[in-house]
Amino acid sequence: MARVVVLGSLPESLLNFRGPLLRAMAAAGHEVHAASPPAAPAVVAALAAMGVRHHAVPLARASLNPLRDLGTLRALVSLFRQLRPDHLLAYTIKPVIYGGLAARLAGVPRYYAMITGLGYSFAGGGLKCRLVGRLARALYRASLAGAERVLFQNRDNLDAFTAFGLLRGPSQACLTAGSGVDLAHFAPMPLPDAPHFLMVARLLHDKGVLEYVEAARRVKSSHPQARFRLAGWIDENPTAVSPRQLDGWIREGVIEYLGRLDDVRPAFADARVYCLPSYHEGMPRTVLEAMAMGRPVITTRVPGCRDTVCEGGNGYLVPARDAEALAKAMVRFIETPDLALAMGAAGRRRAEEEFDVNRVNRTILEAMELA
Repeated sequence: MARVVVLGSLPESLLNFRGPLLRAMAAAGHEVHAASPPAAPAVVAALAAMGVRHHAVPLARASLNPLRDLGTLRALVSLFRQLRPDHLLAYTIKPVIYGGLAARLAGVPRYYAMITGLGYSFAGGGLKCRLVGRLARALYRASLAGAERVLFQNRDNLDAFTAFGLLRGPSQACLTAGSGVDLAHFAPMPLPDAPHFLMVARLLHDKGVLEYVEAARRVKSSHPQARFRLAGWIDENPTAVSPRQLDGWIREGVIEYLGRLDDVRPAFADARVYCLPSYHEGMPRTVLEAMAMGRPVITTRVPGCRDTVCEGGNGYLVPARDAEALAKAMVRFIETPDLALAMGAAGRRRAEEEFDVNRVNRTILEAMELA
């Protein structure tokens, strides 16, 4: 049996996104450790109940301060030398970069990287974004040079890393169906009759929050019975919306803000249609959760998102940054109520066939030679 460390940038994601994988590792008899920035006691306790020990490391997800990042690297090297893991799995940009570099310095035998999306540093745009992207790609290249395998959640991200020369070769890459979804936990629920829409995401421009709000504004002008709920939080990210923007939307009455939810299932149960107008994703977990609960989906025709929806089958795909197209798709569900029933059922079937978390975790464990 192996000693495994799983490294992430957000403590809650160890439960919400990697919980089933951590359980599977522990159930297979491996000694499992999780590392992230400091976690709330409830998160530490929940991990311990799975048989996973949590370790706090200093890691600022959105910081561009090289001294802070050097502190992260040093802390990870120290942790890895202390734990002496056989396998390291890191996901999201800073854990992948600094976890991989620390693994080489600390002599970790096997390092695996999971790419969960391209993010801000690959988005192009202004000079700052281009400079950050150039630096991120150089660091990725250095980190991934020591990786046994690099796990991708969609083909587009794999193609982008290949085009930038960030991989040693094709044999280093492995494709998974996102992080999968727990089909028992996210069980189908009856659709409400009322036209209630939901978006769950960090409150970032890149998630399409502005387009969701503008589409809601347009739809409510002609269909005032429609309701638009938004769940999530303002993140430490260059594209985060401001508290002032959020307060303005709430005062206007265009959205109902649910805040940050520990359990998103009641919000999905109250929704007739799920929306995620994101600009880029690895594989959007909330879309998979909505599909598993039998909700039709409106999302964007971009990498990751377009892998979840069959146009006209379990939902609609619209162009990114296009509030008008998003509003038109919403109106279709309002004016043709039967669409939601048929598409929601199709989404559940697709979740069962393609995105079962147990199948995805088997792929990951086999790639890591831990099965």
